[in-house]
Amino acid sequence: MIAVQSDFKSRAKEVIRYFKFLREFDAKRVAFNPATPNTSVMSAEEQTALFKTLKANGFLLLYNLVESTLKNAIEAIFDEFKARGVSFDACHDKVRNVVLTNVKKRNVDDLLPSLTSISIDIVVATFRKDELFSGNVDGRRIRDVADSYGFRRPAKKSDNLLTVKTNRNDLAHGNKSFAEVGRDYGMNELKKIQIEVVAFLKELLANVAEYLSNRTYLSPI
Repeated sequence: MIAVQSDFKSRAKEVIRYFKFLREFDAKRVAFNPATPNTSVMSAEEQTALFKTLKANGFLLLYNLVESTLKNAIEAIFDEFKARGVSFDACHDKVRNVVLTNVKKRNVDDLLPSLTSISIDIVVATFRKDELFSGNVDGRRIRDVADSYGFRRPAKKSDNLLTVKTNRNDLAHGNKSFAEVGRDYGMNELKKIQIEVVAFLKELLANVAEYLSNRTYLSPI
């Protein structure tokens, strides 16, 4: 989990820096001015249009943080299983259900070569990080994942994770333009969204770290 938490801190800082720049620009403490003579200056109209795009782009950065954090957290769980040689029989029923769900997705012929000791190998051999999520992560999804693995749900507010997911998908699928999305959000609201998302994810990682430290994934004796 140390590497996962370090990656989260790095990505979160990137997001925080970006939103700080937007606030500074909105307050006219920074501007798009030429760095050298004979360089054209953006008009006020052009800067306003670009600013809408930059605000919308913030949702892409936030969603990237959300999905990557959850993926890395789940990968850390399976890394723990592999490092400790956790067997299927030793796992809590919730984890067994996750493993069996993963098994259903696999081709048996592809799976067999990796199963030397089936009770142990089947736990990690069926895991695929790249199949975990694809544009569908919000607060409810994260809480469902917490329930399915048996770690504590984050208690912090998460309403704005749905806002982030919806805007990200509207942009990714061309349902809305960047200008349309950026037009709908002021900087105070964007700051609130950014703070809520980062706090929620920080708690998520703390809960997963607790889950691994206490080995809550094991079946009670």
